[in-house]
Amino acid sequence: MAFRQLLAVLVDLSGTIHIDDTEVSGSVQAVNRLKNSQLKVKFVTNTTKESKRLLLERLTKIGFSINSEEIFTSLTAARKLIDTKGLSPLMLLDDRALEEFKEVPQEKFDSVLVGLAPDKFNYSNMNEAFRLVLDGAPLIAIHKARYYKTKEGLALGPGPFVSALEYSTGRQAEIVGKPESSFFLSAVEDLGVQPEHCVMIGDDARDDIVGAMASGMKGILVKTGKYRDGDEMYLPENGITVNSFSEAVDIVLNDQSHDKT
Repeated sequence: MAFRQLLAVLVDLSGTIHIDDTEVSGSVQAVNRLKNSQLKVKFVTNTTKESKRLLLERLTKIGFSINSEEIFTSLTAARKLIDTKGLSPLMLLDDRALEEFKEVPQEKFDSVLVGLAPDKFNYSNMNEAFRLVLDGAPLIAIHKARYYKTKEGLALGPGPFVSALEYSTGRQAEIVGKPESSFFLSAVEDLGVQPEHCVMIGDDARDDIVGAMASGMKGILVKTGKYRDGDEMYLPENGITVNSFSEAVDIVLNDQSHDKT
């Protein structure tokens, strides 16, 4: 079976188990089934429009039983990088995400940090970021997602704005979120498992699944959220595509039961 000898499951959030304040059908029950199994579970997300606290409040209101320690966000990874390098970045972030960066110096900007911040992507802010990077400041992208799913439909992610800064300055951004291998490996570090014993379930073929599989994990793409017809063409040969998160959990748990026989 494809998923025998699994020890851990990584689960994307937005588009995979919820869209804004709405459950992807069957996902609450599927999460409960997964958490009641013998597998370790970690929820990993590139979401940068709100802090982990606000994200957890959203998930709880929807009906999910998830605790803070089970969530690993790209904001967490970005804060760790900033602290490690001692940076004072110009932060193009949604105001709801700023509580993740309390006590980060803001006296004199020496770098640029970009997340999903629709209200901040105006000419004045982008031009300030452009000038900083052009003068040598590091450009850090929390992630470079092309787009994401909202209840109104697909919307631009931070990727196009990061690419604009890269193009205009001739500098490359340092990416800290998915699909970087360091993100996936950091997410499972405290679980004490090796990548080959993990599977990633998500709605983004390139950032979720290809990224995880490049890190040595297995991958299951779900046809919800930002999925578009043909996205499975980006997957390696051993990548699997299913209709929903609930179906992905069925496959994983079925293989686990076979593994015990």
